[in-house]
Amino acid sequence: MPATISDTPARQWAAFLSKYDPAIAAVATAAVARMRKYVPGAVELVYDNYNALVVGFGPSERASQAILSIALYPRWVTLFFLQGARLSDPARLLKGAGKRVRHIVVSDVAILDAPAVREMIRQALATAPRPIDGRGRRRMVIRSVSARQRPRRPARARATRSR
Repeated sequence: MPATISDTPARQWAAFLSKYDPAIAAVATAAVARMRKYVPGAVELVYDNYNALVVGFGPSERASQAILSIALYPRWVTLFFLQGARLSDPARLLKGAGKRVRHIVVSDVAILDAPAVREMIRQALATAPRPIDGRGRRRMVIRSVSARQRPRRPARARATRSR
């Protein structure tokens, strides 16, 4: 059942997750829960885009102020550091070569508990131009849902035909 405007953000989020393979949805659910713990008071901006389902964590409803995000793709979940090029990464965990954004693939949510990742999350929050008020109340805001989307589940291997 597609999400409607009258649905609550939590119900819409559940509907978005239902499009994914259960294993990916489970990793994403655990990753978002972990980020809620590490980034209390964040405004969660949800974008169900053409390529991915994304949850940005920031101090306001302005996407440009988001600090971190979790993105779901058909085969993996990724933690993005939206100003990751500025972070110290002695363990060399961050991937990407852009001017700003770096990422870590979250194959297991335990990676988010690794001291090096926790330190980078701390750095990202500490160096953000506008900090997140940790005493504020967390809220999820559905920002956009693309009418056209790539499949949310990986294509199954095609059965070979016998001749």
